[in-house]
Amino acid sequence: MRRIGDLIEKIQALDNLYLAYFKARKGKSGVQAVIDYEWQLDRNIQLLQQQIKEGNPAIGAYHYFTIYDPKIRLICASAFSERVLHHALMNICHPYFERTLIYDTYATRLNKGIYRALDKAKQAMLHYRYVAKLDFRKYFDSVSHNVLKAQLRRLFKDAQLLSLFDKIIDSYETTPGFGIPIGNLTSQYFANYYLSEMDHYAKEVLKIPFYIRYMDDILIFEDNRELLNSKIEQLKDLACSKLYLHFKPVVIHTCKQGISFLGYKPFPHKMLLNGRSKRRFAKKLRLYHKQLVHASWSEKVYQEHVIPLFAFAEHAYTKSFRQYNLNLFFCSS
Repeated sequence: MRRIGDLIEKIQALDNLYLAYFKARKGKSGVQAVIDYEWQLDRNIQLLQQQIKEGNPAIGAYHYFTIYDPKIRLICASAFSERVLHHALMNICHPYFERTLIYDTYATRLNKGIYRALDKAKQAMLHYRYVAKLDFRKYFDSVSHNVLKAQLRRLFKDAQLLSLFDKIIDSYETTPGFGIPIGNLTSQYFANYYLSEMDHYAKEVLKIPFYIRYMDDILIFEDNRELLNSKIEQLKDLACSKLYLHFKPVVIHTCKQGISFLGYKPFPHKMLLNGRSKRRFAKKLRLYHKQLVHASWSEKVYQEHVIPLFAFAEHAYTKSFRQYNLNLFFCSS
């Protein structure tokens, strides 16, 4: 594949920077940092353009916070001006990352997403006997800076662009030379692209017929368990030797048993919530109901929280489960 050059002019173009600003502010118009940026919007956009030209935009002013749902994660939030930069970069670079990816990787891509991945898993279960789930230990924390930089140099040849990517990569580490921050737009692209080499190896060398990846969650399917184990070992070897990644213990089920994946449990002919998602649903509904009963929330705020919770559950066969939880709270209040 030919390397791509001459992108920095498109990235620093004013129309691209304004588009990046509008994308970065989406859903955050009331945040003080956004209001401050808008106060001198034209000046800030022109300053960012000049900084990109000179190769010295402000990078790495992170704010850290921890989330606990669905699991504990350290989130790294960039300053608003840096988020504008990230959008400006990916507005232009997106199609070049996209064309390196295999069809069956589903994270951070248009017309893909969780539910397309789950539908593909159900489809595969109709045709194969075994399914294996592969997942990496501390994936974002384990991404090698040197490997990622080398991968980016196989895709791009624009020296100014690569220098910006290097500065973003070097602005964060969990151990020396490793780690990308959860929360950055660039990290989503980098993390997805980092595993593209393994995707192509799985499909083109190992000839795995059904291989589904959503970021670092992977399902592979086979009829022969010994063959499945052999392919898993070869994927482990590549991940360890070339990407410095290590799998958690691999889970292998028959397709009739279903398998936990992305908060759900797909089977050949149905979709359920997995155990963790059921517990999370009940816990959140209990909390939201308490906020409503004690008048901490208005009905409008309550609905804003409950609607997406039920939307997630409705993608699985959960009618009786949802009704049970509603009756539990509203019939007892």
